[in-house]
Amino acid sequence: MILTGGLKSLLPHVLRRIIRCNRLSISNTSGMAEGYKQANIVILPKSLADDFEKFCHANEGPLPLLYRSKPGDWKCPSLSSDSDIRTDCLQYRKYEHGACTGSLTSLKEFSEQLEDMVTFYLGCSFSFEKAVQTAGIPVRNVEQNRNVSMYKTAVPCYPVSAFCCNLVVTMRPIPESKLEAAVQATSELKEAHGAPIHMGDPGLLGIQDLSKPDYGEPVCLHPGDIPVFWACGVTGVEAIISCRAPLAFTHSPGCMFITDLKNDNVAVRSSRDITQVHCISQDPLHYTIVSAEAAQKIKTLETLIGIDPGDRGITHLRRQDELLKACLSLSHARSVLVTTGFPTNFTHEPPEENDGPPGALAVAAILQALEKEVAMVTDQRAMNLNKKIIEEAVQLGILKRPIPLLTYQRESADSALMFLCENGNPRRPRFDHLVAIERAGMAADGNYYNARKVNIKHLVDPIDELFLAAQTIPGVTTTGVGDGGNELGMGKVKDAVKKHIKNGDVIACDVEADFTIVAGVSNWGGYAIACALYILSTCETHDRYLRKAVGFPQLSKKPAWVSALPSVTKEEKLLKALVQLGVRSGKTASLEMEVDGLPFHSTHSLVLEKLLHQVGTDRP
Repeated sequence: MILTGGLKSLLPHVLRRIIRCNRLSISNTSGMAEGYKQANIVILPKSLADDFEKFCHANEGPLPLLYRSKPGDWKCPSLSSDSDIRTDCLQYRKYEHGACTGSLTSLKEFSEQLEDMVTFYLGCSFSFEKAVQTAGIPVRNVEQNRNVSMYKTAVPCYPVSAFCCNLVVTMRPIPESKLEAAVQATSELKEAHGAPIHMGDPGLLGIQDLSKPDYGEPVCLHPGDIPVFWACGVTGVEAIISCRAPLAFTHSPGCMFITDLKNDNVAVRSSRDITQVHCISQDPLHYTIVSAEAAQKIKTLETLIGIDPGDRGITHLRRQDELLKACLSLSHARSVLVTTGFPTNFTHEPPEENDGPPGALAVAAILQALEKEVAMVTDQRAMNLNKKIIEEAVQLGILKRPIPLLTYQRESADSALMFLCENGNPRRPRFDHLVAIERAGMAADGNYYNARKVNIKHLVDPIDELFLAAQTIPGVTTTGVGDGGNELGMGKVKDAVKKHIKNGDVIACDVEADFTIVAGVSNWGGYAIACALYILSTCETHDRYLRKAVGFPQLSKKPAWVSALPSVTKEEKLLKALVQLGVRSGKTASLEMEVDGLPFHSTHSLVLEKLLHQVGTDRP
């Protein structure tokens, strides 16, 4: 028997000959023929071949198609010069009606049946291991001389006819400091599954125990390693099981077909191709990716809204990249709860100001367009007013349909948990992101203050408790948008508020959000969130990561996303509707076309136009 030493440097045709003679004492081909492409193998009846090819094209992340043979053709001339698929894998599996009925080292005894069967050669992540090592990143399964770990997930593939299964992934432990390098090293190697589809907690994929892979062997993480998951060609095995073909064959997971094709080094050409990695949650640990081009656009949005037209000192409150991180988290969210309402005009009825509702509705509109669940929670006192505002938003075309309007009251110690989670169970949250836009925030003394240091607690329901409870629920993230430091979520910058904002020592909100977006006017923060979510949705890198590289790009939905963005025309009509409802400017209490004492047409419309220009959808 030939042992493993030196196999990584052998040429593919030599390795295939050795494998063909059954002279290797190894269990997998990881690390062999470094720099050459390896392939997963699926062999099935020709009657199923066309549908399986469609299934591959519909799920190109796990099933990048390298070659499809003709029926009965055992060679693959575009991949190798002298191969025989009956003998050139280390080990095969036989499936009958969806059940694995044998493990084989050769398929020659089935040559007659193979005459009516088609072979599919699918890309493999073993192909990118050399590129990862060249980038200075350890490949733990190779270091530990183990097959790579492979896991079934809860992520459904795009179904085609009889092929309906969940995604299978490989996991490689990557040092946290090397995550971005790992993404860069693999993102352009699309025939080897491309960039990772998940980084962080395996539970987010439905994987319960990393020590118990469904295929392959467990690979140990070193201190500081992050589990990183790539789409895997063993998804094809699951597809074979699901279609219940009377007879089918696959390679044994980890025992790949080695081709003569080299993995070409792909040069990164522009910021669109450069990928950034960002951590969006610590519990559960979750990283996401975005192109540098999209990230820069969002950073520009943050700069545009960060001006201080009222000269209140808000530039001292700004935290870099909070808009980007908040929106990356929101883009992963399934269900979002939005809140707004600052009753600063306490001598008027209604006491609400007109900064907040437009921004909140802009966020709700884009979330609707992105097909996420969205609801709003407000004060019991203000229910009728907010119902009318939502109705106006639907009539004006801001919202496609009304959003649920909720209220929250503290009735017991666990009221917030019961509100946020089904039956108060933290493992079953109803919402995975909470957003507050110009919402009165509780100060350190338990009161609520407007900018003039007037206590308005009697007008405010304790919605802050939902944000506090969210801090205890894994997977629930919060964002606060404000322009003065006394808004819900601004507790993250309360020290700066106390130091730089007038009356800050009294009015500073004490309740933190995970992400704090500071804007010259809070509505601008809502507009910027909407624009940023649009940018992320049109970012191919981020879109692929969101859908776990299965299914098709979502760009066909772009017209609906564009129509959901705020526009000067829609916002002007909404402000007029608010004036008619008696909702006043916060700073002047004026029933005019102004917000925070700033005229709509010479200030707010210009900011919105700049935001839309950055997005690339200059809309009237």
